[in-house]
Amino acid sequence: MAGRVAAHPLLVAAASGSGSSPGGVTGWLLHFHGPTAYVLVGFLTFAEAALLVGFFIPGETAVVIGGVLAGLGAVNLGVMMVVVVVSAVAGDSVGFEVGKWGGPWLLERRPLKGNSAVRRTMDLLEHYGGPAVFLGRFVAFARALIPGLAGMSGLRYRVFLFYNAIGGLVWGIGYTLLGYVVGLSFERILREVGLWSVAVVAGIVVVAVAVRMLLKRRERKRLTTEFDDRGDRGGTRAGPPDR
Repeated sequence: MAGRVAAHPLLVAAASGSGSSPGGVTGWLLHFHGPTAYVLVGFLTFAEAALLVGFFIPGETAVVIGGVLAGLGAVNLGVMMVVVVVSAVAGDSVGFEVGKWGGPWLLERRPLKGNSAVRRTMDLLEHYGGPAVFLGRFVAFARALIPGLAGMSGLRYRVFLFYNAIGGLVWGIGYTLLGYVVGLSFERILREVGLWSVAVVAGIVVVAVAVRMLLKRRERKRLTTEFDDRGDRGGTRAGPPDR
């Protein structure tokens, strides 16, 4: 297939086994290069908030993989950073408009209906207003939800765009560079310490990520229980006020 390259099996195994996305999408992305890679990474970044894809595939996963591809020489680092930043800002802007015009309807549909992440994100907007758009860029569940909820809240678009652009710039460049360092270092490490040493380290990383996800899942369940208990005592919560 055009636009595909062979990625090292250890990188694919580590990405697919990290649990960051279903079906090994991250490992699949590592096989692409050039325009195809730009389009795929850009689409997943854009769709995280615009199409709520972030509930299933975190956008930061695709961004890090884009950086890894740059480190491996499959794409240009500068172009990938531009693609990521533009896609992130554009996707959140679309999400804002979707929330502004169809938010209440969407809240009654899955996966948003009854989702505790919606309540936590509303709390974030209530407490911080515009800056929550920037802060939410670095929180997985909030990154997919804040644009739409901000549109529903009555937050002015120019305020939203200001924090959205700053967040997209910092987040997009930062995570792309993180992946770039990983990709740039991989072949060098492989040459210096050998395949088996890298395999052991990759195994440790996978185990560490799995433990971290388990702890996050337990913490999420605890927070959900607390919110539900608070809701039972205080009645139904209202959405975030207009700003």
